[in-house]
Amino acid sequence: MQKSSIRRAAMAMAALSATLVMTACQPGDTDTGSDVSSQTPTATASPTSSGSTGSSGSTGSTGSTGSTGSSGPAGTGVKTCAAASLKAIAYQAADRPQGTGTGAAVVQFTNTTSKACVLQGHPTVAGAANGSPELNVPLKVTPTGSASPVTLSPGGQAWLKLTFVQVQGEGDGYCESGSAPVIYPTMVIGLPGAGKHQVALDDGQFAECDGTLTATAVTATKPS
Repeated sequence: MQKSSIRRAAMAMAALSATLVMTACQPGDTDTGSDVSSQTPTATASPTSSGSTGSSGSTGSTGSTGSTGSSGPAGTGVKTCAAASLKAIAYQAADRPQGTGTGAAVVQFTNTTSKACVLQGHPTVAGAANGSPELNVPLKVTPTGSASPVTLSPGGQAWLKLTFVQVQGEGDGYCESGSAPVIYPTMVIGLPGAGKHQVALDDGQFAECDGTLTATAVTATKPS
């Protein structure tokens, strides 16, 4: 009896051990462990990869700077003519009021430098008593027409026209207003940003009435 019981107990233990061994060796358990270990570094790498979007930020920054630099103007604006760069002369205009005075004069400016420059605007005008600029007598200027920039290439020219209140009569003449005519050997013409220029007529002297005149702006078209 005892030997039979021992044998049955041994057989039961052997069967139980075989079952445990088979359960432990199931292939599904081994694959599951492998999946978990491979997912861990993938999860860690994901933030690192998204962190590398700094390269996208860098591209944005470069795009902004490069866009501004490449599309920005090159700064090629032409400067106003310096006083020393201009030669000014004056002559009587062909189209002028009736009378015996100057009536109207054209002032011509020539760019004497090797670089282009710009003139713009209406002039100031003063009569130079005895031809001396320090004895200037400012005249009242009424501007006519609009002013726009005129670019003078090297050797280029621009003009403006001065129209005076004409002296009437013969000899010393007279002014219709009753005032006395005034004669100036030269006049001083000022231009915005381009200094003042003393000019004499190529023929005769400046004779005018009432100390007033009208003046065009500088123009690229030679006036008559």
